Amino acid sequence: MYLDYDKLKKWEVAGTFWIIIVGSILHFVYDWSNKSRVIAMFSPVNESLWEHLKLGYWPLLFFMLIEYWFVRKYTNSFFIAKTSGILAMSLLIIIVFYSYTTTMKRHILIIDIGSFIVGAILCQYISFKLMKRNLNNFLNGVGFLIFILIGAAFIFFTFKTPHLDIFKDPGKGIYGIE
Repeated sequence: MYLDYDKLKKWEVAGTFWIIIVGSILHFVYDWSNKSRVIAMFSPVNESLWEHLKLGYWPLLFFMLIEYWFVRKYTNSFFIAKTSGILAMSLLIIIVFYSYTTTMKRHILIIDIGSFIVGAILCQYISFKLMKRNLNNFLNGVGFLIFILIGAAFIFFTFKTPHLDIFKDPGKGIYGIE
């Protein structure tokens, strides 16, 4: 299996821009859809941190559906790479958010936007680095399963939301869909 690093790098850079642009648009789609329950599965339904993690996951998934067909012959670690990337992005956003809101006692939009952008870059960078490695197929299968479970969790917890801080809209005090 010959890995074309330049081709792979172009896909990952394009994916970074895709995640940032589509994720930014996705932030508003639920309201634009007149609060459609179908759209609620893929777009934030409130201002909670959990709901905003969808802004990285779903654009990445949509990009992956296209990217996979073009890079699959160059790597056997596609799914574990993408899963590791989205987990790193989500973890970065969570750490940044709780770090600054705990110390500053307030919410700062520009920091949230910045962490989303840096998270998208980190996601694609990690994906690129891991796709360059020759990992076993079992590990890639585990990555695929975990990626699907993350998406299922986003959908499930939109409608059956635990009463934990990460799920709470700080402005309205609500959990999940209204």
